[in-house]
Amino acid sequence: MTIDVSEWAAEIAHSLAYPLVFATVSGAHLYGFASVDSDLDLRASHLLPAAEVLGLVNGPQTVQSGGVRDGVELDVVSHDLAKFARLLNSRNGYVLEQLLSPLVVVSSPTHAALVDLAPGLVTSGHAHHYLGFAAGQERLYTQNGELKPALYTLRVLLTGIHLMRTGEVVADLRVLGDELPYVRDLIAAKRSAEHAPLPDGVAELLDREVPRLRAELEEARDASPLPASPSPDAVAALHDLVVTSRLATV
Repeated sequence: MTIDVSEWAAEIAHSLAYPLVFATVSGAHLYGFASVDSDLDLRASHLLPAAEVLGLVNGPQTVQSGGVRDGVELDVVSHDLAKFARLLNSRNGYVLEQLLSPLVVVSSPTHAALVDLAPGLVTSGHAHHYLGFAAGQERLYTQNGELKPALYTLRVLLTGIHLMRTGEVVADLRVLGDELPYVRDLIAAKRSAEHAPLPDGVAELLDREVPRLRAELEEARDASPLPASPSPDAVAALHDLVVTSRLATV
């Protein structure tokens, strides 16, 4: 990671209007290919008080904020715990990565409980998320010729392959692509600018590598030891965690 988020990032996260369950760093800093002008993506979960869930006037399921701090553009998004739990239970790899991000800005006992439950919610169906995300990013770099969506494409395919084989979430392309010589060069090329163009010859490389990695992810999904559905015990425990956390706000 190219920036220290240990101090003011937590201050920014806590500026949201509701108590936080957790806040972590996502985006290019988590994925290992931040550029010198990358923004800082903070992803979080907050806890609405019971009165704003049970009454006639409901609090926001999602809150967002932005701004600039020390020259860094900020993008902060937080979901209420119930919404986050529903997303977590819907083969959504994005929120799974947010929850399990090693770049933790704010934590709590409820955050720790969510992390403990996560393995029981991972399924072979998460491959659908990574295949779909990769397809969207592939269309994007084909249209705009930028390196960033190309790196996203490689990252999500490799994350999906690793998840299907091991049940472990790894989002850092530097780790995932350690055995692919071209990955290091592509990350270095993006470091100078967020919207750097594809270097010469990379489009042809991607024409070979992306279909190969997609097929590898499909094969890993079909052979995965992961269950097709979340553990009923994990889902029940997730429900109980949301209920007890909410009741604690009464």
